[in-house]
Amino acid sequence: MKFLPTGEQQAFTRSLDALLTAAETPSVARAWAAGDPAPGRSLWTRLAEAGVFALAVPEAYDGLGQRPVELALAFVELGRHVVPGPLVETAAAAVLLAGLGDPGPAKRLLPGIASGEVAATLRIPGSGPFILDGDLADCVLVAVPDEHEPSARLRLASGHHGPVRASADPARRLTQTAVGGEILATGADVARAAQAAESWARLAAAAQSLGVGLALLDRTVAYARQRTQFGTAIGSFQAVKHRLADTLIALEFARPLVFGAALTLSPADIAAAKVAAGEAAYTAARTALQVHGAIGYTEELDLAWWLRKARPLRDAWGTPSQCRAAVLSG
Repeated sequence: MKFLPTGEQQAFTRSLDALLTAAETPSVARAWAAGDPAPGRSLWTRLAEAGVFALAVPEAYDGLGQRPVELALAFVELGRHVVPGPLVETAAAAVLLAGLGDPGPAKRLLPGIASGEVAATLRIPGSGPFILDGDLADCVLVAVPDEHEPSARLRLASGHHGPVRASADPARRLTQTAVGGEILATGADVARAAQAAESWARLAAAAQSLGVGLALLDRTVAYARQRTQFGTAIGSFQAVKHRLADTLIALEFARPLVFGAALTLSPADIAAAKVAAGEAAYTAARTALQVHGAIGYTEELDLAWWLRKARPLRDAWGTPSQCRAAVLSG
């Protein structure tokens, strides 16, 4: 039995590919990294119109229903085109809000997330001390565990504080949340919703990593075909062929894990997919840098935006060691 995307799903990914190709996303990433969100927010609106964020929002809140497979397909394309912004975090925030026992916060925020009016970011237990794009997001959610209780508090933070922290990927703007903010919900439902949000965040990050790796491989193969040495295309050299083949195998092994995890939504399956996709993308980045040689280090080359995204994305929402531990415990 073959498990393949349906015709509708293939048409969806083709439409996203066409939209993002026309958007010249590396220039959008450059502007986002420089603190100019205008091109990124314009693209964000077009992605919302295509239904990307609505894939994480239930129909009751103007979404398309929570569709993890379609969301994974979308995030592969977002990674392939190096789209900046709190993409993973917005999807995870939608899952968090939808999982609360109190529908009030969901009614208030989810329609805006689905329509693209609200770009959200969040910090939940285990996600680390920083939040992504807290200076450019419209909504910052923070889930804090209650001491000695299996519950948590969710608050709407009043922005961020402190400077933007440097990241290996300039388009990943790391900030700290501001102290205080409105309490949206409390109790065990918040803790359960945060766990679901973490799983969806890992799935989206895995799909995004897969897309980054695929783009790096495509660009590296194209360069190996046109770059010549000793009068011969370097792609004909056995050492280069082996590196490219190893990269392709890693990515093709990661692909079914990502979409299998989207079908099951098992935390262990998602963690396994996150490890495989993150490591494959990092392998693709190392191969791309080696094959491109010195030109691969230059920021003027668009390739740099994929190269510099692979490693931070591999570690976001669960490092390889953390995800391996989740696989073993699952």
